[in-house]
Amino acid sequence: MDFDLRDLPIRETLQEFSMRIPEIDVRAAEAMLFFMRVSSSLFKVSSEGFEKFGVSHGKFSILILLYRNIQIGLLATELAEKVGVSKPTVTRLLDRMERDGLIMRSVHPSDRRMSIVKLTEQGTEMMERLLPVHFTCTSTLMSHLSNDEKELLLTLLKKIESGIPQAKEIYKAAKPE
Repeated sequence: MDFDLRDLPIRETLQEFSMRIPEIDVRAAEAMLFFMRVSSSLFKVSSEGFEKFGVSHGKFSILILLYRNIQIGLLATELAEKVGVSKPTVTRLLDRMERDGLIMRSVHPSDRRMSIVKLTEQGTEMMERLLPVHFTCTSTLMSHLSNDEKELLLTLLKKIESGIPQAKEIYKAAKPE
């Protein structure tokens, strides 16, 4: 079950917290909580949309990579790397997708231990039905932003992303007692 904090603390509450927890940057906490809520809502909207087409986020990630590489396909190891999951996870996903008729695997011409994964005609047709809906939803979600605001959002998200390695280290070094 996914939890989605709908009742975010207001700025005054975070300021009260900061009296007891001096590490709190109130505006950073407020922005992060709201960003997490919006991200969760976006994920939920897209998940529900993908489900109408019979795919999960994981399958969609694989399908869009294969759609981008429709002529040449990709190795399973490349797919795992590009979606940020382990090879066994991708293999299980590919097994299900092959069973569902969305992808096919063929032996790599120079290394029989590897297989090239490509979309089937059925997989391509499904993506050509899903992608217009997906990109229409994306455009609608972003329609309240000007082009300059969209560029600014991209810039800001990249800056936030650059702090992820340091945030991971802080959590890693934490000593829960």
